[in-house]
Amino acid sequence: QVQLVESGGGLVQAGGSLRLSCAASRSIFSIVAMGWYRQAPGKQRELVAVITGGGSTNYADSVKGRFAISRDNAKNTVYLQMNSLKPEDTAVYYCAADEGWSWLQGRYDYWGQGTQVTVSS
Repeated sequence: QVQLVESGGGLVQAGGSLRLSCAASRSIFSIVAMGWYRQAPGKQRELVAVITGGGSTNYADSVKGRFAISRDNAKNTVYLQMNSLKPEDTAVYYCAADEGWSWLQGRYDYWGQGTQVTVSS
């Protein structure tokens, strides 16, 4: 089992930055992939970014060039640096972890509780 706890959300003006953190309750060294998802009111949850154990990353087109995902295995933490934020980035952001390969189909073993990000115009 892995518990994931997100932090770093908040209210920011358009054009600003936030860094989200996802702290795992145990080593993430064996975690195959960790991702950040978001869900805006009235919308489906969508993938924002994912990072594999080998360091490969993938991003939603809407955040490419603005967001960066990284992982620190020593701290059991994954980060999402969000720059040039837009009002449409407003959502609850969730961290997810998968110990296998189901993440390729969008299915993760573990999910955090989420952290709210609100971008004002």
